[in-house]
Amino acid sequence: MKELLIELIGAPLGTIVFQLIFAAQYTVYLSLIAFVGGGIAAVFITLARIAPYKPIRSAATGYIWLFQSTPLLMLLFLCGLGFPHLFQFQISPWTAASVALTIFTSAYLAEVWRGAIGAVETGQWEAGNALNLRYVVMLRRIVIPQAIKFGLAPTIGFLVQIIKGTSLAYIIGFQDLMLVGKRWANAPVDGSEPFVIFPIMAVLYFCLCYPLALFARQLEQKALARGQ
Repeated sequence: MKELLIELIGAPLGTIVFQLIFAAQYTVYLSLIAFVGGGIAAVFITLARIAPYKPIRSAATGYIWLFQSTPLLMLLFLCGLGFPHLFQFQISPWTAASVALTIFTSAYLAEVWRGAIGAVETGQWEAGNALNLRYVVMLRRIVIPQAIKFGLAPTIGFLVQIIKGTSLAYIIGFQDLMLVGKRWANAPVDGSEPFVIFPIMAVLYFCLCYPLALFARQLEQKALARGQ
């Protein structure tokens, strides 16, 4: 592929585009790690957020408020530079970025899913209570299947935010699209000027994000059509 790009658009631009495309795969991998890891954590936080016990709800609410109020850049600094320096341990940029983005994702997805559950009509809860169903059974059989249609579109849409959020991980040395692009933009090489590199990076981010945004919009329209 590298040789083909060099043949099509010349050197060094062909080499630059190839390296940017190659680096974009790590942006995708990190996004998937954050989405899956954050999603798993968000399930438990969401369940705690709607639990019938006030101390558990308060703890989950505090977690969400804390990490929604903390900038992602600050989380990356703390996980990649702050805590390792304070407690004298080594951590790879991969691990630090994964932890920071997973925490960030879990806080937002937990609130998205709590909102989806809250969108289920009160009558559905009342019907479960009338049938004398246990709380867990009512959630599994009545509430969550209906909440999925409210939460699916914003969940896919938030994946776009995760992909864009990974661009901040370069600050702790994570080798992704942003870091490789910035290195080329700062390199003293003809054809790697910032006004060339950054538009290429923008196109690559667009190619990653736009299909997901379009898919989320289609899901939302389908959900609205079913509700009419």
